[in-house]
Amino acid sequence: MTNSLRPHGQQRTPLPPAQSPAPGVPSPRPAGTPDAGAAAAPEVRPAKQRDAFFDNAKYLAIVFVAMGHAWEPLTDHSRAAEALYMVVYTFHMPAFIIISGYFSRSFDMRPDRLRRLITGVVVPYVLFEVAYSLFKRWADDDPSHPISLLDPWYLTWFLVALFVWRMTVPLWKVVRWPVPLALAIAVLASVSPDIGDDLDLQRVLQFLPFFVVGLFMKPEHFQLMRRREVRILSVPVLALTLAFAYWAGPRMNSAWFYHRDSAQELGAPWWAGVVMTLAMFGCSMVLTSCFFAWVPRRKMWFTVLGAGTLYGYLLHGFLAKGSRFWGWYDDYAWLSHPVGEVFVSVFAAAVITALCTPLVQRMFRFAMEPKMEWAFRRDATELARERAKS
Repeated sequence: MTNSLRPHGQQRTPLPPAQSPAPGVPSPRPAGTPDAGAAAAPEVRPAKQRDAFFDNAKYLAIVFVAMGHAWEPLTDHSRAAEALYMVVYTFHMPAFIIISGYFSRSFDMRPDRLRRLITGVVVPYVLFEVAYSLFKRWADDDPSHPISLLDPWYLTWFLVALFVWRMTVPLWKVVRWPVPLALAIAVLASVSPDIGDDLDLQRVLQFLPFFVVGLFMKPEHFQLMRRREVRILSVPVLALTLAFAYWAGPRMNSAWFYHRDSAQELGAPWWAGVVMTLAMFGCSMVLTSCFFAWVPRRKMWFTVLGAGTLYGYLLHGFLAKGSRFWGWYDDYAWLSHPVGEVFVSVFAAAVITALCTPLVQRMFRFAMEPKMEWAFRRDATELARERAKS
């Protein structure tokens, strides 16, 4: 082995003895010793980089969301499509919500964060709720469909839920047992038919445990799910889950996976809500862990698309609903055949991929991430922070 002090075994020539500098000549500064000017200069910190793992996870999850919406009309004719539909619906939204909770850990009601919550969640909700309502009036020939910000239609429920969850972050940080408490709230919601449809609170409350789980997760928890043993174990778990879903498909009401109704509204006794909420939470956590285990850690060709998943989520709904309104699945019967099911899956993945691209983000940023500086005032602390950055 090569000696690091004497490369290739050769003796180095000894350095000459240090000499005192001549009078009036400044002594040389050893390497790495900052001078007065350098000490006074502000520290330049590298820009914070995005984690490729989370961008990959968000992109893959949104692809499954689009595929699930494309499979829904096929579930009446294909048992295999129904099994895939049930499995995907068990983990795709929980995975999204866990990631949302994980990145909400620093939310603390600071003015700049409240502004981002308004411009990145509330404003898109208002715009897309109105847009979806007008679209349904036109595409579904339903001019009487109401435009109501209190009753989210189709995909916009997630924005309402995200706003409510994020506003409650400070509360979850002070309670002693946050996850059991969130589960208790979800169970109570599942047996409370009087909650109604306002702000889609059933979904907000029944999906709440996943947000709280993400809120208290740490990087080492994701590292644990990405271990090789977990990846290997996830293969038989997924195979058994698909087999069970294939058996349970004709025997189970798939509306349980939407978490938008109470047990009584689904025609089941109240205690079924307790059992199904806890059982589905456990199944969702297992399958979400299997999903995270196979998400690539390194930067991939689709990593950049992870920053635009909310664009894809909200925009693809027009095509997903339009395909039902315009009867595409009825007009093209071959879509219900195996070849058609594969085509629908690939088409859905291609569409959602295109909608997450930077080009689409630039086109719709006015609606998804408006700056709206005219609507907010800046306090002295924020002005000082901006001056310090500049």
